[in-house]
Amino acid sequence: MLELGRLNRKLVQVITAVGTNSYISGFLNGTIYKGKLKKFCVPGLNCYSCPGALGACPIGSLQAVIGSANYYLSYYVLGTIALFGSLMGRLVCGWLCPFGLIQELIHKIPSKKIRISGKNPLKYLKYIILISFVILMPMLIVNKLGMGDPYFCKYICPAGTLEAGIPLVLMNPSLKQAIGIIFSWKVFLLLVTIVGSILIARPFCRFICPLGAIYGLFNPVSFYRLEVSNEKCIRCNKCTKTCPVSVETYKTPNSPECIRCGECIKACPTKAISSKFGLKEGEGTGGIKVEKNN
Repeated sequence: MLELGRLNRKLVQVITAVGTNSYISGFLNGTIYKGKLKKFCVPGLNCYSCPGALGACPIGSLQAVIGSANYYLSYYVLGTIALFGSLMGRLVCGWLCPFGLIQELIHKIPSKKIRISGKNPLKYLKYIILISFVILMPMLIVNKLGMGDPYFCKYICPAGTLEAGIPLVLMNPSLKQAIGIIFSWKVFLLLVTIVGSILIARPFCRFICPLGAIYGLFNPVSFYRLEVSNEKCIRCNKCTKTCPVSVETYKTPNSPECIRCGECIKACPTKAISSKFGLKEGEGTGGIKVEKNN
């Protein structure tokens, strides 16, 4: 049994971010890695065009397939996303996503923090973005050659602007001359995301990220699960108060909004919340009951 409580989450996040963006030559020369590893998707949101990126972004790959001239269903891309989702759900968001780490680091900047309820209807916006910008628009809005743009990457994704757009423009003088209104718009969205991340815990993950929307759908059925013991839970609500995305863990431990950071497990005074990788055994409150060792 793998107990994530014994691991340092921040260390895992840093190792993942550095490991998937370790193409040093790209940062030195302002180029993009185009080797064989780029054929594989990384788990989290990490821009394909980042100078250091060794793998492809799942959302970028999905759009590229949908928007191709000869539209076809990519079992590889869907299979990769489904594999990560079925194994971990949004554990990817909490532990393996570089842009999630960036938001958490920004949130540490001293300021007055705004706590938003987990019931806020803005949480459904990411599903609208997934359906419209990632699926329908690349499929239906095409050029004369029958190719659709990667609309989410092109018009919305702040991760791409931070990880790829700005570094490549700074390192390539020729690109500076090609800057237009779209790039300015993307920089504006990035600034909004940065300010939002200072005030609110992981706002992009909660309200915008289409990859988080997909992984969230797997939370109730993934191999990694949470469970709350009815015998131990005293309904103190400390899990909800500690949760960065305000999930009522004692009610819905496998909520699609849960990024599975594990803070609720640490905060529970009676150790009522447990976790494990494995199949569900019988009907419970949302997962497999596993006592977490101290």
